[in-house]
Amino acid sequence: MKEGQIRIPAGCAIAAIFDKTGKRMSGEAIMRSVSVMHHRSNGLGGGFAAYGIYPEYKDFYALHVFYDHPAAKQNCEEFLEQHFEIISQANIPTREVREITDKPLIWRYFLTPLPSKLAENQIDEREYVASCVFKVNTYIDGAYIFSSGKNMGVFKAVGFPETVGRFYRLEEYEGYCFTAHGRYPTNTPGWWGGAHPFALLDYSVVHNGEISSYDTNRRAIEMYGYKCTLQTDSEVIAYIIDYFHRKIGLTFAEIAAVIAAPFWQIIEQMEPAERELHEYLRNVFAPMLITGPFSIIVGFTGGLVALNDRLKLRNLVVGEKDNLVYMASEEAAIRILEPNLTKVWSPSGGEPVVIRLDGGTA
Repeated sequence: MKEGQIRIPAGCAIAAIFDKTGKRMSGEAIMRSVSVMHHRSNGLGGGFAAYGIYPEYKDFYALHVFYDHPAAKQNCEEFLEQHFEIISQANIPTREVREITDKPLIWRYFLTPLPSKLAENQIDEREYVASCVFKVNTYIDGAYIFSSGKNMGVFKAVGFPETVGRFYRLEEYEGYCFTAHGRYPTNTPGWWGGAHPFALLDYSVVHNGEISSYDTNRRAIEMYGYKCTLQTDSEVIAYIIDYFHRKIGLTFAEIAAVIAAPFWQIIEQMEPAERELHEYLRNVFAPMLITGPFSIIVGFTGGLVALNDRLKLRNLVVGEKDNLVYMASEEAAIRILEPNLTKVWSPSGGEPVVIRLDGGTA
C-alpha cells in the first residue's frame, strides 16, 4: 500500500467509544478521535456506526439506503411497500462539504415487517429483514441498503472519516456507542458501498487488515444464504458475526475461538474441557477461520467487541475511565479524548474484549 512514495504499513484506522451506563453522547467525540489517525487513511473511505441514536423510533428498523439514480429509488420503495409498513421516510440530513463528491441519493426509512409477510414466510422478523436486505442489494440495480438495525445507524462515504462525519452532521446525533473507520484499501476499490462499517441488522464491523482467507470464508458463509456483493474482503466478517451470534447462538468468546482460533499446539496444552470445546469449534467451523492480519471492532445492540488476529499483526488499544470505554488503533486517538485513563492495555492476539451495558442490553 502506497500513497505517493510513502508506505503506510499499519493500514486503516479504527476507533470506538462506549458508555456502559447507556448515557448518550454527541458524535463529535468519535470524530475527534479518528481525526488523530488521519495519516492511516487516504480519503477513499470513511464511516461511523452509532447506537442509541433513534430513541423515538427504537421499535422500528432503520434502513439507510444509497441510490445511484431515481429509478433505483422507485424500484426499492415499491419492494419496501410490499414487505413493510413504512412509518417514516426522508433524506438523511447532510451538509455540503467540498471534499465529498459524486454523492448518491441517501435515504432513511423507519419501518416494520408486515405481519402477513412474516406469517407467509414462517420466519422471525430479524431473519425476514435480513433476507429483504439481501434481495434489495442483490436484485435491485442501483440500490444498496447499508444499515438495517433498530435504534442504530451506519453513516459512510468516500472521503476521510472526519470529513464524512461533517458531511453527515454526526455531531448532531447522540448515542451510547460510536465506532469509526478510516479506510486505506488493500485490494479493493474505494466507493461508497465499500466504505466501512459493514452492517447487517444491528451488527456492525470496522476492520483494519487484510483477509487472505477471503475466498474460503466467502464460500462458507454464502452456503447459509448470505451474499457478498461489495467488492471488499471485510464484508464477510459482518456476515460471519451475524451467523454465529444471531443464528446459532455462539458467545463472542466462542466466535473468537473460531475466527482467531489458537494454534493446535496451544489447544493441545489446554485443560480437558477447554480443549474439547476448542477442538470442536475448530473442526466444525474450520472454513470460518480468518487468516491474515486484522483488528476489528464489532458493535451490536448493547455491546462492543474488540479482537485481534491470533498473531496480533495489527495494533489495537483499549482504555477505560469511569463509565467510558475507548478503543482505537493508536493510543493517541484515546488520549485526545481522555488524557487521564484509569486503565489502558493492548489485548493479546485472539483475545476478545467484550463490553456490555450495565444490566444487560439497551
